[in-house]
Amino acid sequence: MKDATHPDPQDAGPAIPDAVIAEAAARLDNGEIVALPTETVYGLAARADDAEAVARIYAAKGRPSFNPLIVHVLDQEGARRLVHVGHRAALLMKRFWPGPLTLVLPARDASPLAPAVRAGLPTVAVRSPAHPVMRAVLARCAAPLAAPSANRSGGVSPTCAAHVRDSLGENVPMVVDGGPTRAGLESTIVAIRDQGWSMLRPGPLTGDAIAALLGPERNESCTGIEAPGQLSSHYAPGKPVRLNALHAEAGEFLIGFGTVRGDFDLSEKGDLVEAGSRLYDALHRATHAPEERIAVAPIPSGGIGAAINDRLRRAAF
Repeated sequence: MKDATHPDPQDAGPAIPDAVIAEAAARLDNGEIVALPTETVYGLAARADDAEAVARIYAAKGRPSFNPLIVHVLDQEGARRLVHVGHRAALLMKRFWPGPLTLVLPARDASPLAPAVRAGLPTVAVRSPAHPVMRAVLARCAAPLAAPSANRSGGVSPTCAAHVRDSLGENVPMVVDGGPTRAGLESTIVAIRDQGWSMLRPGPLTGDAIAALLGPERNESCTGIEAPGQLSSHYAPGKPVRLNALHAEAGEFLIGFGTVRGDFDLSEKGDLVEAGSRLYDALHRATHAPEERIAVAPIPSGGIGAAINDRLRRAAF
């Protein structure tokens, strides 16, 4: 099976001129917002220590203020400046960073982050992305970057530059086109608890991979939003969505999988990694299709299928 956790450098997309990287970093350092590719989806980035810059993210996306942001850092050292990294978090960072894993950890008292990044929470969501463009920009920037998905809040996440422009338009002064993203689903989010860990958002890195390193998940009770992607209605294409469809009914755009062929197929051979990488492209296509409703073929729940079905349930909510 293809590895969605550590992308092949050959899948990184077109080479980006150094002048473009430098311009993106300069804009970010000056408090602007810039859309950047990651290995998961495109992110709408701003300096995480600049309150006005972070406010521009919320304004451009129409994002509710109680929904926290993921902070992107180059490495574990960068994370330690912002959060307390215990033994279990360090194990995960060593094994899965850089990559599509976000960790929710206790914030340091002296954290330089703008308050809106944490949305009033005592924790911070941190990630070290693998995409070479995002890493090159991070290496040039004077601060870590807050970067939620580069789309209108609640809508379908962008997996190419065209999706960003279609969703946000002139709200974003610069979009760095790194080609289609590889994983196609937002990062896995894991909270490190006092007595274990909890999956807050399934993603390209599976719960089984986390459990192999830390032991079984412990579902400790929590109220409210702890991390991005936890709203009941999210990733919405703007049309009614019917799940587990074996065929299209009248007026439906069918997203196929495996033996269920549709107007657009996630994977004709039933490959879940391929399906994950094509999911948001499929939803964008369905959104712009003339059909008034969307139907989606059944998706197995094993492995990355858990993340795909999570996004589909929220899209259909």
